[in-house]
Amino acid sequence: MIRNRILFYTAVFLSFMVALASFRFLGMGLDLAFAEMSGHILNRKTVFIAHIIAASLALTFGAINLWERRSKKFRTLHRWTGRAYGVSVLVGGVSGFVMATGAEGGIIAGFGFGILAVLWLVTTVQAIRLAMAGNFKAHRRWMMRSFALTFAAVTLRIYLPGFIIFGEMTYMQASVWVAWLCWVPNLAFAEWWVRR
Repeated sequence: MIRNRILFYTAVFLSFMVALASFRFLGMGLDLAFAEMSGHILNRKTVFIAHIIAASLALTFGAINLWERRSKKFRTLHRWTGRAYGVSVLVGGVSGFVMATGAEGGIIAGFGFGILAVLWLVTTVQAIRLAMAGNFKAHRRWMMRSFALTFAAVTLRIYLPGFIIFGEMTYMQASVWVAWLCWVPNLAFAEWWVRR
C-alpha cells in the first residue's frame, strides 16, 4: 500500500512538473525553448504548439483523475476533468501523429511516435466508451493504459538526457531510441498492473 502511494505521488508530481515545464515556450519563445525541434517549428508550427498544449493538459487532467478517491467523492469533477482529458488526448494524439510523419530521427522514430499517437487515441476512446456504458471497472483499466501512454511525455524526458549526455548522441540520434522507450515499457507496466 505504501509502495502504491509513493508510486502514485511520484507519477503525479512528475506529470505536473513536465506539464508546467512544457509551457516554457510562453516566456522563452519556441526557438529557445525547443531548439532541437527546429524542423517542427519551421514546418509544422501550429501543429507543434497544439501538441505541446494538448499533451501538457492531458498530463495534468490525467494525473488529477488518477486519484481513485477523487472520482468517488467528486463524481461531477471527475467527469469534467475526464472530458477535458479526452479532448486533450484527441488534439494531442492527432497533432502527435502529424508530427511523427516528420520526426527528427527518421522513419524508425516516426513509426515509434506514430504508433504511440494511435494507441493513445485508441486506449482513450475505449476508456471513454466503457465509462459511457457504465462499465467503470473496465474503464479504469483502459484509463491506466491511456495514462501510461500520456506518461510517455515524462519518461521521454527521463531517457533523453541519458542518451545525449552518456551516449554522446544528438537529439536526432537519441530520438530513434526514445521514440520507443518512452512508451513501450510504460504500456507493459500498465498491462502488468491491471492484470495483477
